[in-house]
Amino acid sequence: MSLISEAVAIVPALFSGSAWEKRSAFDTDGMWLFCFVATLVCGYLAHLFYKFVPFCEKHLERGLSVTMYLIIAGIICWGVIDRFVFSHQWSGSTTVPPFLFMVMAWFACSYNVKLRTHLSFSEFRSKMRPVGQMATLTLDAALWLGFCWIAITTSLRFTALSADNFQLVDGVDDVMKWWFYLTVPIAFTLMSGRVIGNWLEDWNNFRSGTPIIKQAVIGGDV
Repeated sequence: MSLISEAVAIVPALFSGSAWEKRSAFDTDGMWLFCFVATLVCGYLAHLFYKFVPFCEKHLERGLSVTMYLIIAGIICWGVIDRFVFSHQWSGSTTVPPFLFMVMAWFACSYNVKLRTHLSFSEFRSKMRPVGQMATLTLDAALWLGFCWIAITTSLRFTALSADNFQLVDGVDDVMKWWFYLTVPIAFTLMSGRVIGNWLEDWNNFRSGTPIIKQAVIGGDV
């Protein structure tokens, strides 16, 4: 099969309801082409979602991250009380929190992209001419989108593999691992939306002559 044929074959596999069919389709080279297009298209749709739903634009990722953090803290706290007070311990108290931490971390990373606090080099770039600033910000966007593309492709493959093997979270009888793995491509899709939104903002500032580079504050807002 050609690369395009393999990419097109992924579409019916997504709606097949069979983990085996998804795994087989995702393991082809066409998956890279499919996810490249999906990263750009879904990323732009995520950008539009944030644009027209301001509440989610401001609170979605950090709300999910804080919620996961509180659930992790609650599970660990109860695990300690249950162990030393009631001499009992839920078997999932040490295996579920790492998966929740994964969810927290990637959604927080998406929000961090919005804040531009990761390797922004704003002090250095602010001394450059506008053309140079826009060039470096475009390079940033390309690298971030490439990162999202790789993460979405590989995480979808791993999710399908986990679902096909019916992997359960260790120590728990009714919680599947792929439920957590699926949040990774979702988080990186939202991240690609943040990247596209940032670049469009930079481009508009560049065209209008507005200062492009702004000082980011870790833990702050923009």
